[in-house]
Amino acid sequence: MSDTSRSRATVNSGPRSGTAARSGTPAGTDALVSAALPLLQSWLPGQRWFAGKGRPVTGITPLAATPLLDGDPALIHLLLRVEQRTGGDDQSTADVYQLLLAARAEQPGRLGGAVIGRLSGGPYDGTVVYDGAHDTDLTRWLLTRFAEPGDVGPLAFRRLPGAQIPAGLVGRAVTAEQSNTSLVYGNALILKLFRRVSPGINPDLELSLALARAGSTRIPRPAAWFETRLAGSGESDPATLGLLQQFLAGAADGWELALEHVHRLCSEPEWSTGRDGRPADHISGNFSAESFLLGRATAEVHLALARTLPVGVLDRAQVDQLAAAMARRLDAATVAVPDLLPYRPALQDAFRALADPARGGRPLRIQRIHGDLHLGQSMRTADGWVLLDFEGEPAKPLTERRRLQPAVRDVAAMLRSFDYAAAHLLAEQPATVPDPRGGGRQSADRDHLARLATAWAVRNRAAYCAGYAAGGGADPRTDPVLMRAFEIDKAVYEVVYEARHRPDWLPIPMSAVRRLAADAAPM
Repeated sequence: MSDTSRSRATVNSGPRSGTAARSGTPAGTDALVSAALPLLQSWLPGQRWFAGKGRPVTGITPLAATPLLDGDPALIHLLLRVEQRTGGDDQSTADVYQLLLAARAEQPGRLGGAVIGRLSGGPYDGTVVYDGAHDTDLTRWLLTRFAEPGDVGPLAFRRLPGAQIPAGLVGRAVTAEQSNTSLVYGNALILKLFRRVSPGINPDLELSLALARAGSTRIPRPAAWFETRLAGSGESDPATLGLLQQFLAGAADGWELALEHVHRLCSEPEWSTGRDGRPADHISGNFSAESFLLGRATAEVHLALARTLPVGVLDRAQVDQLAAAMARRLDAATVAVPDLLPYRPALQDAFRALADPARGGRPLRIQRIHGDLHLGQSMRTADGWVLLDFEGEPAKPLTERRRLQPAVRDVAAMLRSFDYAAAHLLAEQPATVPDPRGGGRQSADRDHLARLATAWAVRNRAAYCAGYAAGGGADPRTDPVLMRAFEIDKAVYEVVYEARHRPDWLPIPMSAVRRLAADAAPM
């Protein structure tokens, strides 16, 4: 028996109970799903990846239910249309979510919040249903399907030629993600399951494949994916359900690496002060060197995307529309967060300057971009920086995420991420800090720390832009009007997000708003 066969036998070992055994028939699948729907209506809103938090679920309709495993455990791939009320009685929205619905006669002891509930009454009385993405016995089956590509009902499993997919690896769910669920298989592969599904190819798959064709080494190598056609969508392209990629074992998360360096500013005096009393640039290991390399990697990715996928140039009218859209977002944000009101005139002036012919008539080139770039979407490997998660902002419609955009949008987003990392020094700083020379504790000089944080951000923002130019991209500092507009647009988005979700962090983007409203340029 091959390794693949052993893996499959471990998962699908035949019926062990009368309840789960019937799930493999079409009638049994429909009955199990129907029995689980009332539990799903209360379970779904509590999941981190559920996009409609705070709005009542008014209906759940199964669009497709594909039995994957029969017996105990049973596994059903579900696509659920979830309707939610958005305003008045007749106002609602609907999203499609992907779920691996698993069922066992007895509840495994390692599932935690993945348990949906225990069915009561009917032929499945007493059966435990749960999110199968958190059951390592079942996630192994998914890897087997990628190793042996083909169709399972409406699900199409695809593998890139030459991709190596080891058999028998256990997939363990990563708990840190918000909008999707990732399964790590050993130290070799990682599978991202897209929870909210839209018709058409997901940008994460589309751009990963394009960059792989271009020979880019700045991404995790894609290996396989699976997809399906959403009933009634009218979309010719299948909807992407999951992407299997190289797992970057041993790589350092860009956000965590930046924070490590930021925190040295207050914990290690030699990091914070040079001989002239200013923040030291010459210390071995200073993050600005990494920021330079990250900027260069970003430019290399942008150039590879421009070579492989369509590009364009915005005309005057389209630039006007771009600036007007930024202004509308600012107006809406000001209503949501009145703290923006004093800065609104200056910020609106920045958007008008973007559309001003006096800007010199510079062409504004557009192309495919990352769309949600920040330090947490990068990893430092032994071979350099790698960019992750080309899905774009998951809350935006798929058509918008696939739209051609100026590459400077990614640059502005990363510059904002440097500000966030620097602000961490103050956001998590207690009233007192350990005295690095020993002898107890000393009061924190927040003004001094604020100066250090600002200097760190300025230094690393400049290094990133210099690296971007060295990598072949247009130096963003040569068009400060453009850079400022995009950075303002991102900061305004952050203000609204923090006000709604993390009010204690609101001072971080508000500080950027004040700076951008006062400065003639962001750098």
